[in-house]
Amino acid sequence: MFAVPANTVALPATTAHPALIARDVAADRTRWAHLLRYDPDERFAALVERTADEEIWLLSWLPGQESDLHNHADSTGAFAVVTGTLTELVARPGTRVSHRLVPGQVRVFGPNYVHQVRNANSDPAISIHVYRAERAMTPFRYAADGRLIPAQ
Repeated sequence: MFAVPANTVALPATTAHPALIARDVAADRTRWAHLLRYDPDERFAALVERTADEEIWLLSWLPGQESDLHNHADSTGAFAVVTGTLTELVARPGTRVSHRLVPGQVRVFGPNYVHQVRNANSDPAISIHVYRAERAMTPFRYAADGRLIPAQ
């Protein structure tokens, strides 16, 4: 047991963690269902909401659609899988790790987090992405020796 001093004041959190926001928005289809589209030529993205602190995006993924290998510059954030199954490839110097993501799972990212997301399955997928700061992407590629380098 521990004692809390009488003059202690609990301050309310000013902003929720991007993972919690992604999870909550994913669960509230009334916030994004009217924006949902599928594009056979490229993955579809629609801005759900923008505040002074973050952007919330809806993405739809048809089978075979994928992002490029990228990071989000100085942005931090998270994404939640709503339906379908996505695969996230996380690339670090000298290693690559693949994660299979199913509905309800949330992944968090920060600066220098290089990854690629794809729908390698036969059913469409939907995800909700939350970005702190502006949504920005820096593409990467693998050098012949396996190093990660910014794409030119």
